[in-house]
Amino acid sequence: MKFSSKTIEEMIDILSTLPTIGRKSAQRLTLFLLRQPEEFIQKFSETLVKLKKDIKLCSLCFNFTETDPCPICSSPERNKELICVVEQPDDVLAIEKTNQYKGVYHVLHGAINHLDGISVSKLKISELLQRAKTAKEIIFALNPSVEGEVTIHYIVSLLKNYPIKLTRIARGLPIGIEIQYADDATLLNAIENRTEIK
Repeated sequence: MKFSSKTIEEMIDILSTLPTIGRKSAQRLTLFLLRQPEEFIQKFSETLVKLKKDIKLCSLCFNFTETDPCPICSSPERNKELICVVEQPDDVLAIEKTNQYKGVYHVLHGAINHLDGISVSKLKISELLQRAKTAKEIIFALNPSVEGEVTIHYIVSLLKNYPIKLTRIARGLPIGIEIQYADDATLLNAIENRTEIK
């Protein structure tokens, strides 16, 4: 489809490269932006530039932050001896939404996947080993995938001689799903990770 403006076409091309945004959504977003007041567009563009310029990785947990260390790592209310290992910064946001976890995090920035070129050296594993020296427990909250499992097993093999408790988040059936529709692996994990009713 051709537009009467090269700039509109360029914006659609740029927006359609974003995750989960197809050409139709990119077109809708472009036309939405065109209808917005100048102040909105100014604020939008300034925030985009600031996002790229000011956001960095926390030197402790490797989550995105503007301050180093990040607010979670520097909070006196957080248990620094309890580290939750996740694949991506999005996972931190998901766990934080529960308002229940009171430890700190360690973001690996991926999982071991040689097919996609993600080797051990590209992940923040050596940094985790340093932090493990002062931790009492490490919780693995990686995605339940082959890559997540391989990464957990690799890290656990490196930590086996550390005087530290190693745990993983439970996996099983989500609330609202009927057992008959659960896949075999999820159902097996739900049975294996059963807990005692008290």
